[in-house]
Amino acid sequence: VPSHTLMGIPLSASFLPRSPLGEACSRMDLTAIHEILEKTGYKDDEGVANELSFQMWTDQMQDALNSKKEGDTAFRHKDSKTAIECYTQFVNFGPMVSPTVFARRSLSYLMNEMPQEALNDAMHAQVISPVWHIASFLQAASLFALKMDNEAQIALNEGAVLEAKRHSNAGQ
Repeated sequence: VPSHTLMGIPLSASFLPRSPLGEACSRMDLTAIHEILEKTGYKDDEGVANELSFQMWTDQMQDALNSKKEGDTAFRHKDSKTAIECYTQFVNFGPMVSPTVFARRSLSYLMNEMPQEALNDAMHAQVISPVWHIASFLQAASLFALKMDNEAQIALNEGAVLEAKRHSNAGQ
């Protein structure tokens, strides 16, 4: 039983230890954020509704998937401008949603000193996957870049709470 429960202290994010991603976002360490997102890959897209039918076999769909692959390669090599272009082509195609693509494009925008666009993508990732802690952490980093420190702290705390819930659910 956690000590805060034994002592009757309500759980707040200030009691939660920050994860490496939370710490990286609070420090605006874009290199560390990149490494974490790269290691995470697309496993957080599992369970996202992707309704694909016959369209999957069309040339247009293949072009979209190729754009995503090119974006992933550019992201891996920290070529954020190319990643933004490729992920934008994928997003504009529309039939598939991927919170990870929005998260990666969000970080790419941050690397290009485009914090408002980064915030928009982080928020879009959260709309797609409301309980995804990475979206909250990226919102925090974007808000720090926009000099909105109070809002950034709230987003960091929300990310920490979501991450703690995820880990406690995984342990059950």
